[in-house]
Amino acid sequence: MAYSACCGRYLEHEDCPAPDPESLMRSRYSAFVRLRADYLRATWHTSTRPAQLQLDPATRWLGLTVRSQRLTAAGRAEVEFVARCRESGRGVRLHERSRFACENGRWFYVDGDLL
Repeated sequence: MAYSACCGRYLEHEDCPAPDPESLMRSRYSAFVRLRADYLRATWHTSTRPAQLQLDPATRWLGLTVRSQRLTAAGRAEVEFVARCRESGRGVRLHERSRFACENGRWFYVDGDLL
């Protein structure tokens, strides 16, 4: 799917939030690919948001697979994913179960557990 039809609409238009946790996960992956620390911070829950976020432009993102998503409570969800990248010539596989919260109609990344 084209960037503009998938994640671009969320990254490029502040008034168009991701409608569900999986869409937010995919858009955040795209933000890592495009070095959009501003978007990552804006979609990070205030309770866990880092004060600063440094992204490494040398990291080459290779793909994202969403394994599952589920609502865990009202306004709470988890998304399990695997993201692959190349850092310093080494292949890296990030497997995480991320937690999300919905506040005022917007989903936010809270935190995650590496698997």
